[in-house]
Amino acid sequence: MAMTYFRNLFFQTDDGITLYVRDYPGPNPDAPVVLCLHGLSRNSRDFEDLAPHLQKTHRVLVPDQRGRGRSERDPVSERYQPQNYVGDMLALLDGLAVPRCAVIGTSMGGLMAMGISALAPGRLTHVVINDIGPVIGAEGLARIKAVVGSEMQFASWGDATDYVQTANAAAFPRYTRTDWERFAARACSQRGEVVMLDYDPLITAPMKAENGGTDAGDLWPLFDTLQQTPVLLIRGGISDLLDEECVAEMRRRHGGLSYLEVPDVGHAPMLDEPAVVDTLSDFLAQ
Repeated sequence: MAMTYFRNLFFQTDDGITLYVRDYPGPNPDAPVVLCLHGLSRNSRDFEDLAPHLQKTHRVLVPDQRGRGRSERDPVSERYQPQNYVGDMLALLDGLAVPRCAVIGTSMGGLMAMGISALAPGRLTHVVINDIGPVIGAEGLARIKAVVGSEMQFASWGDATDYVQTANAAAFPRYTRTDWERFAARACSQRGEVVMLDYDPLITAPMKAENGGTDAGDLWPLFDTLQQTPVLLIRGGISDLLDEECVAEMRRRHGGLSYLEVPDVGHAPMLDEPAVVDTLSDFLAQ
């Protein structure tokens, strides 16, 4: 039977932002650590189903990045940058005296895993990259820029569920209304009389200011730092952010890369799909 207990931790970043972390203790004090990193507009609740499974063998750390969930919003929106998120995570690991860990990174979290590898060689034991690569699909990136921050507040949970269903239906064509209610519960929170998406709408300000998006060519050197690290790449079978050509190049560059495609799911798999949990557990046990 899976444990569901976690501690609420708070820590301060180097530039003074207070961040929140769910800390799921492992089976013993010496258990290996896995750090779970959510996507751009998401939060730690995305891992609430996966973490209790991983907790059977690992201590599981699940932070809310700055401006998301229970973490403080950054008064300087220009600091909503991957390099700052990576620095925050290294500060978290240092503060908890965790010398090495595995990382599971969804979308932006996968890019952060590459960044941690580049900035702190040897720090990562295993890396799971969920539906992202060094070349980011233009169509998916444009969709994210258009949607994130466009509508934030709803009169009821029913309205919030309607919104997330409309915004994400293409990625999860098999979801039922119950699935969408769970999606809304993870993505939103009650604030007084209204329901709000649980992130600062300014998180995309630096990305939108780039006039055309990410220079994907700059990301291959980050990925290449993972060549000596076990990597599991997960792709949604209908993803618009990670295409098959990028997957092929990632597999060419990392000869030992493990790969799992999740059928009938777009960007990004929730990591609670059939076979995913077992694949993750087996990979982390290597």
